[in-house]
This record gives sequence, C-alpha cells and structure tokens, in this order.
Amino acid sequence: MTPTDTLKHEHQVLLLVLDAAEKETRVIRASGKVRVDRLGQMIDFFRMFVDRCHHGKEEKHLFPLMKKRCAAKADGPIKILLKEHKEGRAMIKDMARSLRKAAKGDGRAAADIAKNLVAYGRLLRNHTDKEDDVVYPMADEVLIRIDQQALTRAFDRVEAKEMGEGVHEEYHQLAHDLAKG
Repeated sequence: MTPTDTLKHEHQVLLLVLDAAEKETRVIRASGKVRVDRLGQMIDFFRMFVDRCHHGKEEKHLFPLMKKRCAAKADGPIKILLKEHKEGRAMIKDMARSLRKAAKGDGRAAADIAKNLVAYGRLLRNHTDKEDDVVYPMADEVLIRIDQQALTRAFDRVEAKEMGEGVHEEYHQLAHDLAKG
C-alpha cells in the first residue's frame, strides 16, 4: 500500500463519519435536540483522526516532500488544501463550543451545530475529492521510491507515537460504530 493509498483509505473512513453527521443533522433539525454524547464522539473523531492524524500526515510529511520534488506544480493546490484544513479547524472549534452550550440546555446551540456539521461535511467532501483526484495522483507521479518509503515510515510513526499505539485503529472502529447508528 502506498502512502497515498493509506490517505485515500482514511478518506473512506472519514466519509463514514460525515454520512453519520448528515443523519445527525437531520435528527437535530427534526427534533431540535442534540445527542451530546454522539456529537462529542464525532467532534473527537474530527479533531483527532481527521485533523491530528490525517491532516498531520499531509502537513508534516506529504506536502513538504511534494514541494521539495515539484514546488511549482504543487504549491498552488497545497496552499488551497492548507487553507481548507484551517477552515475545518475553525468549524470543529465552533461545533465544540456549541455542543458545550447545548449540553447546558441552550436551545439555539442545536441550530448552530447542524449548520456547522453541514458546512464541515461540504468542505471535507470537496477537500477529499481534490486530494484524491489531483494532489495524490500528483504525489504518486513525482515522489520517488525512497520518498514513498520515507512517507510510509513517517505515517507509521504518526499512528504509533503521536496518536498512540492502537489509537488509529480505535478511531476506525469508532467511525464504523457511528456509521451504524
């Protein structure tokens, strides 16, 4: 499995949670109520699996290597993706703030959560399409074998050391659990 295959697989996992978030948005809009524990798990998944692990692999390892190998070609798309990572972080922060308010009984917070879930889902779906269709194929084209090997080792370190042994797999399981209902 190449490093970009790993990242594409992580996209499939995060799309499971985005599908669950869309369902949750419908529940919120229909009932006006927030399932605090469930939304808390989603926000944790977005913070840890999507941002810290997946985006961390891209920002610390893939993107710098791509810039090294093909700066002129990669710089524009990478700047866009980094901007979207930042936008996603702001949305997650807003969702977490609204979730704390909802947990304290603030009825208006539910609408804010639903709005942010929709916006975050739209952002990430478009974002993953750009990566899968443009950036990852570019990486596969320009990165040489030694780069691919270095990325694989770096990604393994992110999962084992930065996330913690077994934590990456726990987030995979959480995604499947959230997708079930």
